[in-house]
Amino acid sequence: MIDQPTIDRILDAANIVDVVSEFVTLRKRGINYVGLCPFHSDKSPSFYVSPAKNICKCFACGEGGTAVHFIMKHEQLSYYDALRYLAKKYNIEIKERELSDEEKFVQSERESLFIVKKYNIEIQERELSEREKQVRSDRESMLIVNNWAQKYFTTQLYEHQEGKAAGLRYFAERGFREDTIRKFQLGYSLDQRDALYKAAIKSGYKKVFLEKTGLVIAYDNGGVNDRFRGRVIFPVHSLSGKVVAFGGRVLKKDEKTAKYVNSPESEIYHKSNELYGIYFAKQAIVKADRCFLVEGYTDVISMHQAGVENVVASSGTALTQGQIRLIHRFTSNITVLYDGDAAGIKAALRGIDLLLEDGMNVKVVLLPDGEDPDSFARKHNASQFAEFIRQNETDFIRFKTRLLLDDAGTDPIKRSALISDIIRTVAIIPDNIARSLYIRECSTMMEIDEMLLLNEVNKIRLNKEERQANTPPSPIPATPVNIPEYPDIPGYQPYPEETLAEQPQESPLPPDNTIPPPPPEEYSPDDGGGSMPPPAPFTPPANIPVGPKRSPYEAYEVALLRYIVRYGERILFQYTDEETNEDVVIRVSEYIRSELERDDLTFYTPLFKSMMDEAADRCRSERFIANRYFLAHPDPNVSRLAANLISEKYQLSKYHTKYRELEQEEDKLDQLVIRELYAFKDAYVLSQIKEIQAQIKSMQNNEDMDQVFELMKKLTRLNEIKNILSKELGERIILKM
Repeated sequence: MIDQPTIDRILDAANIVDVVSEFVTLRKRGINYVGLCPFHSDKSPSFYVSPAKNICKCFACGEGGTAVHFIMKHEQLSYYDALRYLAKKYNIEIKERELSDEEKFVQSERESLFIVKKYNIEIQERELSEREKQVRSDRESMLIVNNWAQKYFTTQLYEHQEGKAAGLRYFAERGFREDTIRKFQLGYSLDQRDALYKAAIKSGYKKVFLEKTGLVIAYDNGGVNDRFRGRVIFPVHSLSGKVVAFGGRVLKKDEKTAKYVNSPESEIYHKSNELYGIYFAKQAIVKADRCFLVEGYTDVISMHQAGVENVVASSGTALTQGQIRLIHRFTSNITVLYDGDAAGIKAALRGIDLLLEDGMNVKVVLLPDGEDPDSFARKHNASQFAEFIRQNETDFIRFKTRLLLDDAGTDPIKRSALISDIIRTVAIIPDNIARSLYIRECSTMMEIDEMLLLNEVNKIRLNKEERQANTPPSPIPATPVNIPEYPDIPGYQPYPEETLAEQPQESPLPPDNTIPPPPPEEYSPDDGGGSMPPPAPFTPPANIPVGPKRSPYEAYEVALLRYIVRYGERILFQYTDEETNEDVVIRVSEYIRSELERDDLTFYTPLFKSMMDEAADRCRSERFIANRYFLAHPDPNVSRLAANLISEKYQLSKYHTKYRELEQEEDKLDQLVIRELYAFKDAYVLSQIKEIQAQIKSMQNNEDMDQVFELMKKLTRLNEIKNILSKELGERIILKM
């Protein structure tokens, strides 16, 4: 136990600004400092640090306290472990002795009173459950095992003959100096089945923690293999410098062996919340007020060795919100380095949109052909690298626009998709001035009227704000309806009938991404409404649980999404344009999206809309096959839903049984897709008729006959459209009046 005089020295030495600055970018504001809170998703600085009082406080989530409490919370340490952390930071020698039970009780009471009185902090304590105690204990044990493993790998690299011959030789070929190798704690795992496992057991470490950290793989027959055998090792450090995972690169050329193997997810390692190199880069990022983002381990190491230290890697994965928040703690400026691989660039665009949404200033640098950050850094020093960046970096919006414009060429459908994509990207930028400048520049580059772009961007932002404002804090259960339920879908909110009915409709068509009014309860054909009944949505499979009512058009969305998932890349129409004499090819997914967009309709379920957009954006790629793409999707919600849509045996309504022949649906895609689109439009038209009828009744009661006449005109037009939909479902129908 740490004695009290040592504790006092640690508390006196611990400067709150100095401690917090290691993890949070702080800026002076009056006599205090302020930054983004590390304990919640903070987009506007709410975390205040007081040098005078030597405490910190978040006025959003309430977290705060002394330097000790900050380290306890941030690093998930006990009180005394936090003291040891600070003692190491300030080079304070710790003298420990075992306290008696009476001394322990007195010290505990003294510490509690001291904190409450001096800092006026409300302390809410509870006894940890056995499960919580076990989790904490396991976490500490796993960190200890990883720390030992890192030292073991380094020892094998420098002292074992195999490590010298294979590991050191590889690092030398990459141009890594010894100081760089030791800085990043690189190592080597022997090419033996269980060398690490035997060494760990001999040193007293338990098999269970070797498994949990992923250092070894245990089999049902009792056998154990080292996960990283025969590989050079790249330790992954947390923000505080703890080794939470490893990456291993194979040295043998074997097509059956993965080039890189990484530690699995664990209680101490969540890949979406970690960035390779952040521990070594954080101070340089703050100093330069910029972060370079690359893809791999060697990119980071080579750039560090070249003198460019403000660099991190996403380790080959798309950026996540957790990684973005980690970068945003230290800077709002990020530069993404790409090699010349166009396919890889396009795959990374979606992740960068998240950076813009988080309010970050994103630049892009395209390296020369045949170069990646690793090779480029080895050929240039820090000043040369900085000069190249200065001359070649471009704003992300401009970069994305030029890239997609070149890809779209003169194809009108591709250019339409491009414009929609760019508009969505611009719309998520939170800064009004920056957004206006981008709209003006995009207008020039895409040869589109600036006011049109501005209106579309404003529409997207307004709809988003309205959805956020109208979203109930807790879902209100409604009477179960015949709509398929897909649990755990992000952004999937129930919409109670009462709330939907109250939404005003100022125009006959809903703006993009808003929830339309509920469809009418019954359908009464009038004005010669035709012999064919209105299209009915399919009945979901019986094995899918039914939950609360959501978007009233969900059933129609699922029916269309099924065709997108199954046949999204298939050619639906192919013809020769009479004016340009060009061959026009329209595929299933892009046709569905364009047909909805031309009538200001969309999928109102966020996950469904995202899947439609992904398919429509990728359907012209030669490698894109919709069902394979969605089944292998990294989002488990998408892959699970795709599996349902591909494999389900649908129970059809009488309408579907009469008018469809599913065994031949591939041959009738043009008819079936159009029919589902008209079913969607028909439901919407009927809801509009009901809404206008209600408005007419209200205006008549108020004797506002001018408004009544205007509404009657709209009602007449809607009835005409309804009759056409009922009579001629094979004809192309446009809803706009």
